[in-house]
Amino acid sequence: MIAPAGPLNRMHDATNQPSPTRGPPLERTLAQRWGYDALRVLCRVLAVWLYGLRVEGREHWPPAGGGLVCANHQSMFDPPLVGLTCPRRMNYLARETLFDIPVLKHVIAFLDAIPIDREGGGLAGLKETLRRLKAGELVLIFPEGTRTHDGEVAPLKPGFIAVARRSRVPLIPVGIDGAYQAWPRQARLPALGRLAVVIGEPLPPDYIATLSDDELLAVLEQRILTCHARARELRLARR
Repeated sequence: MIAPAGPLNRMHDATNQPSPTRGPPLERTLAQRWGYDALRVLCRVLAVWLYGLRVEGREHWPPAGGGLVCANHQSMFDPPLVGLTCPRRMNYLARETLFDIPVLKHVIAFLDAIPIDREGGGLAGLKETLRRLKAGELVLIFPEGTRTHDGEVAPLKPGFIAVARRSRVPLIPVGIDGAYQAWPRQARLPALGRLAVVIGEPLPPDYIATLSDDELLAVLEQRILTCHARARELRLARR
C-alpha cells in the first residue's frame, strides 16, 4: 500500500526553506477514527495469532507531536505491521495508481492515505506529508525507496532529509524482520512465518540540526540496521 520514498528524493535538493509553523490538528470523521482503531486491533490479533509477532521498543513512540517514522522495507506487510505496534494513528503514503484499484481504493481512502504521484514528481503529496507532520501526526516512510530483494537493509536514499529538516520533527527508526520470509516481493501471496518489529530511540530535531546531510543519512541508517538486527534476534529466538 505504501509508495516507495522515491518522490522524497526529488525534494532533497529543492528546499533550504525555514521549517513550517505548526498547524491545526486534522479533522476526521467518527467512522474514520473508530474504523482505524478497529482495524489496528484486528491486525494486531492476526499478527500475533498467525505470525507470532514480537515487538520491542514501544516506549519509544512519542506520546504526542509529529514524527517521521523510518522503517526498513521487506514486504507489503510492512505498513500495517508498523501501524499496529503504535498506540497512535499512523499516516501512510500510497501511489496514486493504487486509488484506481477496486476495493483497495476504498480502503486507502478510508485510511486517508497520502497519494503520491511518482511520475509527476509527487510535490502535492510531499506538501500534504509536511502538513500532517506539522499538525502533530506520525507519517511512515521507507527510506530505502523500495522493498528489499534479499531481506537485508539496503542503503538509504537521502530524500527524507529535506522533509525532516523542514518539519523539525523526530525521526523514529524501526526495524522489521520476518516479513520478507513471509511475503517476498516475488511472491503473489503471503505465507506463514514469524514476525518481529523493533522501535528505536527517536532522533530529536535539535540533534538532527547539528548533523550534515551525509552524517544524518549515516546515523539513521545505523539506527535502522541496529533495530533490524535486534528484530532478527527476536524472530529467530522463537524458532
